Amino acid sequence: MEAFLQFINDNIEMIYIVVLMIFVGIELISHVPAVLHTPLMSGANAIHGVVIIGAILVMLHMDPENYAGLAIGFIAVVLGTLNVVGGFVVTDRMLEMFKTRK
Repeated sequence: MEAFLQFINDNIEMIYIVVLMIFVGIELISHVPAVLHTPLMSGANAIHGVVIIGAILVMLHMDPENYAGLAIGFIAVVLGTLNVVGGFVVTDRMLEMFKTRK
C-alpha cells in the first residue's frame, strides 16, 4: 500500500493530465454531430497504421527464439491491419450515402 501511495505522490501531475484528457475527450466527442461521427472515427482508425509499423519494427528487433513475443507482435499487426481496412471501408460506405443518384 505504501508503494502505491508513493507512486501516486510521484506521478500526481500525470494523473491530473489523464483525468483532464478524459473530460476534454468526452466533451469533444459529445459535441460532434452524428453525421460526422462515423467518418471521423473511421478516419481515426486509419491512424492505426502507426501501430502496424511499430509492431513490425518491434518484431524485427526481437529474438527469433522468443515465440510468445513474435506471436503477440503478429496479432498486433493483424488487428491493426483489420482496424485500418475497416476504417477505410466505413469511410467509403459513408461517402456513398452522400452521393447523388442519377
